[in-house]
Amino acid sequence: MPTLLLVRHGRSTANTAGLLAGRAPGVRLDEHGEAQAAALPDRLDGLPLAAAVRSPLLRCRQTLAPLAARRPELSVTQDERVSECDYGDWTNRKLGELSDEPLMAVVQHHPSSVAFPGGETMRGMQQRAVEAVRDWNARVEAEHGPEAVYVMCTHGDVIKSVVADALGMHLDLFQRVSVEPASVTAIRYTPSRPFLLRLGDTGHLASLAPREPDAAPARGAGDAHGRGGDAAVGGGA
Repeated sequence: MPTLLLVRHGRSTANTAGLLAGRAPGVRLDEHGEAQAAALPDRLDGLPLAAAVRSPLLRCRQTLAPLAARRPELSVTQDERVSECDYGDWTNRKLGELSDEPLMAVVQHHPSSVAFPGGETMRGMQQRAVEAVRDWNARVEAEHGPEAVYVMCTHGDVIKSVVADALGMHLDLFQRVSVEPASVTAIRYTPSRPFLLRLGDTGHLASLAPREPDAAPARGAGDAHGRGGDAAVGGGA
């Protein structure tokens, strides 16, 4: 099954203003976020990308724009299911103000029970995002083979919820995961289990490129990247 590169969008104007952007219109990358987006193609250099998927929000479109320009053969598909969480009445409010809301303690410690006023539940966010990942895994594998690598540009809480699913963690533990703007989180999916290869990586990712067939691990041996579907006993090389 394919390897998924979850890219969090670059730093946005809402990030620097301390706002919970959600799906508010007009939120775009700030100057630093634009520089992060411009650096993404070099970080992914050496990786044969089979597909690119993004949230419909502007900051994700801007983040993938330099990559699409560098690789004109790479079509970018919008998928509503990986959009930001719908925070409802919390959208575009200052995080400092929201910290005093009683619901914030629940968001921090029991997110699986959270329903944002006028918005969606955090369980619903995770369900739609994981469903999108499973669908894209099947589509990419069918079209490009099990060693394919593809990119999905989305949002912090969405990425954290997908990581929690991949690790078999309850959603109530997902706040223990941290992913910075413009970071890349890599998950290799196999028929037996997902492998978390990178979490919030801000460096170069060429080592995630598919191996040549004769370099694959022996059946049952596994490796540090989860190739073959087995875990590497001792951690792998």
